[in-house]
Amino acid sequence: MSKENEKKHINIGFGNIVMTSRIIAVLSPDSAPIKRIIQEAKEGGRLVDATYGRKTRAVILVDTGLIVLSPIQPETVAARLELRNEPDKTVI
Repeated sequence: MSKENEKKHINIGFGNIVMTSRIIAVLSPDSAPIKRIIQEAKEGGRLVDATYGRKTRAVILVDTGLIVLSPIQPETVAARLELRNEPDKTVI
């Protein structure tokens, strides 16, 4: 994978990736409104479960209307997003 393509995706756990340009929000799954969003997405066929049976620790909302469940903490996802958005620090 080229460096340009690497910047467009982040690993959300177990080798699953999401396009960074599509992410709207990264949320904790603990509140009742987020649980309701997850249930509605499941019923509507818009849920992508990338937890591989592990506990859901982050809920990722994407601009296509899909809800992605991740086994990694929201803070970790956010940190990976920040790393991807930093300009290259190439030393000449």
